[in-house]
Parts: sequence; C-alpha cells; structure tokens
Amino acid sequence: MVPHLTTALTGPLLALEKNILDHMAGIEHWFRVQWLEHESPFYASVDLRNAGFKLAPVDTNLFPGGFNNLNPDFLPLCVQAATVAVEKICPEAHRLLIIPENHTRNTYYLRNVAALSNMLRQAGLDVRIGSLNPEITAPTYLDTQDGQQLLLEPIKRVKNRLVLDGFDSCAILLNNDLSAGVPEILQGIEQNLIPPLHAGWWQRRKSCHFAAYDEIAKSFSDYLKIDDWLINPYFDHAAGIDFHERIGEEMLADKVSDLLAKVQQKYHEYGVDQAPYLIMKADAGTYGMGIMTVKSPDDVRDLNRKQRNKMSVVKEGLQVSEVIIQEGVYTFENIHEAVAEPVVYMMDHFVVGGFYRVHTGRAVDENLNAPGMHFVPLAFDTPCSTPDCADAPDSAKNRFYAYSVVARLALLAASLELSRYAQQLDEAGAES
Repeated sequence: MVPHLTTALTGPLLALEKNILDHMAGIEHWFRVQWLEHESPFYASVDLRNAGFKLAPVDTNLFPGGFNNLNPDFLPLCVQAATVAVEKICPEAHRLLIIPENHTRNTYYLRNVAALSNMLRQAGLDVRIGSLNPEITAPTYLDTQDGQQLLLEPIKRVKNRLVLDGFDSCAILLNNDLSAGVPEILQGIEQNLIPPLHAGWWQRRKSCHFAAYDEIAKSFSDYLKIDDWLINPYFDHAAGIDFHERIGEEMLADKVSDLLAKVQQKYHEYGVDQAPYLIMKADAGTYGMGIMTVKSPDDVRDLNRKQRNKMSVVKEGLQVSEVIIQEGVYTFENIHEAVAEPVVYMMDHFVVGGFYRVHTGRAVDENLNAPGMHFVPLAFDTPCSTPDCADAPDSAKNRFYAYSVVARLALLAASLELSRYAQQLDEAGAES
C-alpha cells in the first residue's frame, strides 16, 4: 500500500533526496546539535506535501489525534520514545492523567485516545482518562470505532491539583488543543502539563509557526547548500478580517496577488508547468476548518455566502479574524487513484511512524483534511529513520527518510515557536 508518486522524479526533488541521503550522517549530527539548544515538544504530527519538484510541511499539530492509524509493528518504537519524553519532563512519573477532546461521539477519535493510552501504559505508566466534558459527571464507558471500551472519568480540582477518584497523577497529558481557551480548572495547576497551555490554539498562530519554520529551513538549507524554497512554503498573514462584512477583502486580494507572483517566479526558475495556487486558512485552529484554495485575487473578492460562512467560523464556533495565506504545494501521491499525503508522527524528537491521509473526492491542489478522508495505516513499510543509501533516492524507504527530515524541521520550528510564546507570557506577567 505504498503510494505511487505520479510525477516523473527527474527534477529538483530527486536531487534533493539524493543530497539528503548523501549527507545523512551530517544531517543527524545537525539535528543532535539543534536538540541540545531546543526543547522538543512531547509529541507532534506534521502534514507533508510532495509535489515532485518540492517537498514541504503544510501543517504541524501539537495535539495529534491519529495514534490509532500508526502501524502496530512500530509500537515498540513509540513506547521507547514515550519513555524518553516522559522522563525528560517528570523523571519520577508513575501516574499519568490524559485529558482528551470532548468528542464523546467521535468513535474514531476515541480509538486514538485508546491507542495513546495503551502506548503510555506499555511505557510503564498508570494511565487514566479524565474528561473536561460537563456531560461526564460519573465514570462513563464509551465505545470506540473498533469496539473497544474506554473509561472516561470526571476531573476534580483539589487545591492546585487535578485528580480523579483515588488517582492523583504526577503529570497531565493534554490531547485537547484548547481552541476555545484555557478552562479555569486548568489554570494554575502545580502538576506538569504536557504540552504547556501556550501550545493550545488560544495562543498559537500558524503564521508564527511558519515564521519559525522559515528560520529553521534557511539554516538547514545553508548547511545542505540548497535553495530553501524546495522545502519551505512561502506565506503571508492578514489580520482584521471579517468575511461576512467583507472587511479586509482588498488587502487579502493584494496579498494573494503578490504571493502568487512570488511563487510563479520560482515555478519559472525551476521549469514547473503547473499553475501556482495558495491555501487560505484560519491562522488558529484545526480539523480542516476555515480553509480554501485560492488561484487568483478574484477568488477572494468573489466569495459567495456559503464560502464566507465556511471561512468565518472554525472549531468551537470561534470567529475568524486572522488568516494565513500559504503557498499551495501540490501532492502527486496517490493510492488506488485517490489523492494522498503523508502525515509523520513524532514523540520527543523521534519519528515513530506515520500514515497517509487519502481523499477520493479531492484534487491534487486541495486540502485533504476534510470530510470524506480516510487513512491508510502505516503505508511507511519501514521506520522513517532507516534509509538505504545504496538504493535509488526514490525508493520507498529513502523517500520516507526525506519525509522524516522535513517533519523534524517542522518539529524544531514548533520548539522555537513555543519558547517564544513562553517568553512573551513571562514578559507579560512581569509587566502586570
């Protein structure tokens, strides 16, 4: 089930992959040095797009919700990475409380919670699941999509600790992206919160992440002596937007025009005959909400009512006033003629696997994180960290190594991003 790359790999990506393979030892040393200077997020997933002439991340999730889609054969790798990640944050950890999203009716998401819990239990932790959902007022069993039962328990706050009946944990793992803000019950907790509260979408902005990624990609590209555009999507940011009232429309159209021209210049430089396009999406949020493909400034000016409604509201009913306008990266990978894109999963700074997001109803220039998508559990037939430098650069295991490199660059960017948020919050606290 390894996806087929339909584009002829005779252009820059093949050269990029060969360059990455030729410098594997140096690249791994480069990463080791970086991780001495940066603190890795506990876990993350990165969506990649492979256009044949470009390989780049398009989204980084710090509360990944697809652990059930990973290849069970890689569970030992996950357990080992989880052990390292927990020991860094709370060396004496014995009990761990997981706080998931409030998706009690999303049985696929519940499978993810079950898989994550199982992984952490195998890492030697006593794991229980506490819910912030006001509907969970007593211990409640929920059925996952594959028929497992998951026990959710109501969380109680005792002074500055979150507890369940008979369970006081050393650390708390959030698998809830806090899109609606930080609930009062989570504020001022003395237990270790993983990830920190400022990793949530109440604080994070995609534009800040890709600004950090721009720095990381440029540093890495200088090391490899390549054009950073090959791994780095151009982007711009716009604030003060009101799609219903058409406020900021001309500003958006101008930014779209400028960014398309910038991408077109690169396409001309590399002999790419496709038409450039952009992805406009809410600067905060997830679940594929508030996203559209843009191919000209008129696409922004001519939004119909349905499109305005779609762009105006994201998860938890939050109004969109900021957007990121990002260079669209084609995906020429497919499974059974359905468009596909790789998603790479990491714990601490280790790649632990991945899968392909597949959509039968979407095109190569559209967002695949949309209703109708499905997942091909690990199409990666070997761990991403074990290339074979004797094979051709476009062999599956070598392609997956290139994917692991770019995904880890995005993870580094997330680390840089989070440290900056923490500094901003510290400075704001000092001023107040």
